[in-house]
Amino acid sequence: SGCRLAVAVLMAGLSLSACSLAGGSQSSEASNGAAPTSVTLVTHESFALPDELIAAFESRTGLTLEVRAAADAGTLTNKLVLTQGSPTGDVAFGVDNTFASRALDADVFVPYTAELPEGVAQFALPTSDGGTDDRLVPIDNANVCINIDTGWFEKRGIPAPATLADLVQPRYKGLTVLPGAATSSPGMAFLLATIEEYGEEGWSDYWAKLMRNGVKLTSGWSDAYFVDFTQGGGPGKRPIVLSYDSSPAFTVPKGGDTSATAALLDTCFQQVEYAGILDGAANPEGASELIGFLLSDEVQAALPESMYVFPVHAGVPLPKAWASFAIQPAVPRTLDPQLIAEHRDDWLREWTDVTSS
Repeated sequence: SGCRLAVAVLMAGLSLSACSLAGGSQSSEASNGAAPTSVTLVTHESFALPDELIAAFESRTGLTLEVRAAADAGTLTNKLVLTQGSPTGDVAFGVDNTFASRALDADVFVPYTAELPEGVAQFALPTSDGGTDDRLVPIDNANVCINIDTGWFEKRGIPAPATLADLVQPRYKGLTVLPGAATSSPGMAFLLATIEEYGEEGWSDYWAKLMRNGVKLTSGWSDAYFVDFTQGGGPGKRPIVLSYDSSPAFTVPKGGDTSATAALLDTCFQQVEYAGILDGAANPEGASELIGFLLSDEVQAALPESMYVFPVHAGVPLPKAWASFAIQPAVPRTLDPQLIAEHRDDWLREWTDVTSS
């Protein structure tokens, strides 16, 4: 989802100079009968790919890739719903499984009919009839997990937390920072993890305990990780943060063989990001080519170091550090997308009441 670990820091050397990040008209040639010369991707602020891959796509297709990026998956989804039928682009990337049902219910996307690479189908959105939805195509996956600064606990002789239940124990009072569920897709994923763990009858009580235990809420992941987390590089004083299962791979000192952080695998909620062709796209053929590009071996192999997520294409090699430190849970927490769709607004209202009281 948006808010991927340290994109701004670790990808400082990679720009989207081959793309237009804002402005411009969407494939305007299509409106006057000429063949489109561009394809527009609407996405979240953490989208990043190496320049050479984007240049290769443009060279192969003859299309200029325009990227319009803003905010996180929640904001992206809201904008897509508001512009349904008259979209500001051809393809949207970054809607995840916590927000997908809202976009699908609003008919934001049209089917993608090309064959999917090996392994991709296992991440497809299920439908109520037991099938899968062909309007949103899986592009990447990761798990939203509580992360800890392992050295902080070792130095103080305090046992590190391991479970959701541990976070409400008095010994961890004032040590946790979380992005809010109403303003952050990782925050929403964590809310869903607590609902999966404690059920409809117990999750709000758990959150009340979290708040009494001094949890700090931020508007987004970046503030939580880079400002408040003790390993975020800023002035942070909290050694427990919400991030991803891939995050520890990026806190290994250069040349080191240990990570400064660890993901608590019992706390993880699966997050899958999707791409889809927008209903009303000015360049639907180019949109299909763009999704094929996102599923290509080259792009899938670039995702870990570009956007800190795992590829969905089976067999794509991972960076060396990921094998040791980006450990995924064997059985991550999930919730039925339809259940999320039916209850999201109510859950968010109740979460807001609990966390603001």
